Amino acid sequence: MRAAVFASLLVGAAAFAPAQDAARASTALNADLSKEIGAMPPLGFYDPLDLTCGGDKDIFDNLRAVELTHGRVAMMAFTGYITTKAGVRLPGYEDVPAGLAALKEMPANAWVWTFFTVACLQIMMRDATGESEFYGDFRNGFDFGWDKQTDEWKREKRTIEINNGRAAQMGILGLMVHESMGNLNLIVPFN
Repeated sequence: MRAAVFASLLVGAAAFAPAQDAARASTALNADLSKEIGAMPPLGFYDPLDLTCGGDKDIFDNLRAVELTHGRVAMMAFTGYITTKAGVRLPGYEDVPAGLAALKEMPANAWVWTFFTVACLQIMMRDATGESEFYGDFRNGFDFGWDKQTDEWKREKRTIEINNGRAAQMGILGLMVHESMGNLNLIVPFN
């Protein structure tokens, strides 16, 4: 048992060790991704599995779009989890428990409405006009004050959204793990 714990600590520590400088072929596809939004101290641009294939900007942009989408969903999931754990329910769903137990107890009409809502969001939440500045810009010709702001302000707000999404992904994962372990009430004291 001690050897297993020691081995897991060693592997975990190796994940944070500085990477060795490997000689990479310079191609036109390689980009300086260390200046992208979300590449922040202390790690900067961190791609230990080389998912961007040496800095391919198209692959990076696709991964960033996935990260942004998952972050937004995780923010909603975390908020919904905490809200239902606090006892707030929609009318008609007062008997549905909070957390993962809701997946087993939700009535069929709730599943229909869930899939309908997700489908509508997937259809409507997109760049319908082709005027977006970046992936995730779903203003579709409406300006809510974004265009009046400086580039530095926009970059800061986009960085905040990415970091909040990253935190929410870890948060919802932590809530699900602790609920599965049976000790959720120790960290979320609602009854």
